[in-house]
Amino acid sequence: MLKRFFKNTTRSNLTTSKLIFFGLLSLTLTACSKEDVKVKPPAPAVSVYSIKSQSIGGYREFVARTEASKEADLRARVEGELLERRFREGSFVEKGQVLLRIDPAAYQAALSSAKADLSSKESGEENAKRNLKRANDLINDGYISQSDFDRLTTEESQAKSAVKSAQAALEQAELDLSYTTITAPFSGLIGKVNFNVGNIVSPTSNALATLIISDPIFVSFQVEESTYVSYQQEHQGSKTKEGGEFDISLRLPNNSEYPESGKLDFADTKISEGMGTVELRTVFPNPHNIIIPGLFVTLILESQKKEEMALIPQAAVQEGQQGKFVLIVDENNKVKQRHVVLGRRINAMWVAEKGVAIGEKVIIEGLQKVRSGVEVRGVEKHVDPLVGTISDLDDKSVDSSKVNEPTINPSATTGK
Repeated sequence: MLKRFFKNTTRSNLTTSKLIFFGLLSLTLTACSKEDVKVKPPAPAVSVYSIKSQSIGGYREFVARTEASKEADLRARVEGELLERRFREGSFVEKGQVLLRIDPAAYQAALSSAKADLSSKESGEENAKRNLKRANDLINDGYISQSDFDRLTTEESQAKSAVKSAQAALEQAELDLSYTTITAPFSGLIGKVNFNVGNIVSPTSNALATLIISDPIFVSFQVEESTYVSYQQEHQGSKTKEGGEFDISLRLPNNSEYPESGKLDFADTKISEGMGTVELRTVFPNPHNIIIPGLFVTLILESQKKEEMALIPQAAVQEGQQGKFVLIVDENNKVKQRHVVLGRRINAMWVAEKGVAIGEKVIIEGLQKVRSGVEVRGVEKHVDPLVGTISDLDDKSVDSSKVNEPTINPSATTGK
């Protein structure tokens, strides 16, 4: 019995040891398997924009200068003391309005003298006519010699000439007196007065003031001779040769877009020597006198012949050693780097001439979290084409028409 007991006890202990051994082995293997398994992190989320298109024409910018459409320097035409000024500098004046007065005393006296001289000459003419008439009646009866008759004829002719000379002197005196009152030759804006009341002015003096018309306003710019000749060759016989095939707009010195559109008004008939350019002139409405003469502005010409081109947000564009590029999310949610050739900038968007296609998704937010070849989770966003703000597609404040197709003001453009 004792042997059987010890035998059973030994077997029981052996079985227990085996169970413990296999249990520890199982735990060790389980722990090892957990250490070997790597958990895959989730794909990073990025904001993407689905590239859309817009009809865009050929485009070019020029440095231009504004000019008054009409300008007149007001000058003294007679000499005298400046007595009066009847306008406020920088104000609008009407045609015929009295602006300045020069002392008329000397010219009134000259006019009175001219009138008296004319009266005297007219009396002399009447006397010469009477003498000639009497001589004409007496010469046939032999009471007057032929030489006396010829002398009286000459005196009558000289008296007529003297009257005409006196009449001319009177007219000149009247003109000189009228020149002492300076009026506006047309309605417009008048600038600074260069002479104060009390100054002596004369025809040799500088302009007293300048009167301009700034509505409409002229904008002049220069075009290279090669460009001008090519344009003329391409449009031989065309009815739109006067520039009607272009949309013409302005960007002001403060980078704001001028709301009015212009049209081509004039092209010079010769090439500027030494510059190799042709001067062209456009005309713009200027009802509120926002544009003044002498401004340097940017003139924008855009062809009315449009073609569909891709637009990408400025936020998507990056620049490296090889130039500008964007990150695209392909159909497999993988990031790809694309080098792009950019054209003009329209508000918050770039025209992509090469490198991307319409409908592709470009990353606009989260660029710092990804690189080429990484898998991402793209969340499509809306980009305001005017100011570049990014918002959700389901944002109630976003106009659905802007989501489907950007409505961009063609005149609101800047250069590269």
